[in-house]
Amino acid sequence: MDRETQERIAHLERDLADLSDVVARQDREIETLTRQVRMLMARAAEQELDAGGTVPLADRKPPHW
Repeated sequence: MDRETQERIAHLERDLADLSDVVARQDREIETLTRQVRMLMARAAEQELDAGGTVPLADRKPPHW
């Protein structure tokens, strides 16, 4: 294998490792955001029921249905 090919492979391996780190970080962020959305939806549903609503907001079909 010539030197140019080895350099290209080294750069590709570094880029792959960098992208892998980005994907792992994004996965953690998505998990955090998903938990927060679930918590907010539950809180909104509780407030809707406390306000006298019959169907929690999260369980309603959108108006276009």
